[in-house]
Amino acid sequence: MHLSHLYSAIMRAQWAIDLRDVESSHQILEQIISGSFDKSSEGTLADRKPIEGELVNKNMKKTSSFSGDLPADTIAIVPVHGTMMKYGTYCAYGTTEIANLIYEAAANPNIAGIVLDMDSGGGCVDAIAPLTSAIDYARKYDKSVIAHCDLCASANYYVAIYCDEIIASNRISSEFGSIGVMMSFPDYAKYYEMEGIKVHTIYSDLSNYKNAPLEAAKQGKYDLIKREELNPLAQRFQDEVASKRGEKLDKSVEGILSGRMFYAEDALKYGLIDSIGDKQYAINRARELSREHAVSAYLQTKNIK
Repeated sequence: MHLSHLYSAIMRAQWAIDLRDVESSHQILEQIISGSFDKSSEGTLADRKPIEGELVNKNMKKTSSFSGDLPADTIAIVPVHGTMMKYGTYCAYGTTEIANLIYEAAANPNIAGIVLDMDSGGGCVDAIAPLTSAIDYARKYDKSVIAHCDLCASANYYVAIYCDEIIASNRISSEFGSIGVMMSFPDYAKYYEMEGIKVHTIYSDLSNYKNAPLEAAKQGKYDLIKREELNPLAQRFQDEVASKRGEKLDKSVEGILSGRMFYAEDALKYGLIDSIGDKQYAINRARELSREHAVSAYLQTKNIK
């Protein structure tokens, strides 16, 4: 069942992903189809190894348990690693599972803020909403959310722009961008033909537009699928980035909203991120912003501007 989720996502989904991650997904798909994929243990990755975050108190003591009595001003660190998919599969945590950690941290009164430890080239478009919804939920509790990133591309960057700040983890490997949407699908028609298999697809007379973009794409005609499926998603992505980053973003830079990648220093220069710093810096920023949120909330209750 969980392998079928993975297969379906690779085969049918729209992707906001860096091309390097696409190639690795195709390798997994080939293993599934050929039967060589390692299925020695059943269930999802979460079944075998429940997802864990990290908690850091003011004395930098760490624990992985989000439950129980925690010291005040604790910061939760939540991992967002690898190719992003909505549901957990055999080889990856789903963003629904990651979002549950954010909800748990947001609801704990002793957790002051959340740092998302992000290292991903993106993933399925439907993997974005669970995380952005969880980030919005955290704000209802006046919790700061920091994106602390190494590779932060495509769908991963879409999530990062919802955070209070985006921080590059280093000046060497940290990359940002790949703002765009793509899809790919294998065409097995020739393979089936060589195997003596003829596939018949029959549509009702009342369903003449059903799957029209995909059927046209199978014939090498991509205009319809780009116009009806990919372009609206890409436009929404660009609009969200422009809105969230505001005047910080230098939209005059070639390719900044259409798929170009930038290393940390250029990402900072052009407004894709807010700063560069290590994990301790990100933790400190989360505490500082949480205090600012608390003061702002207090002043609002007193109608003080």
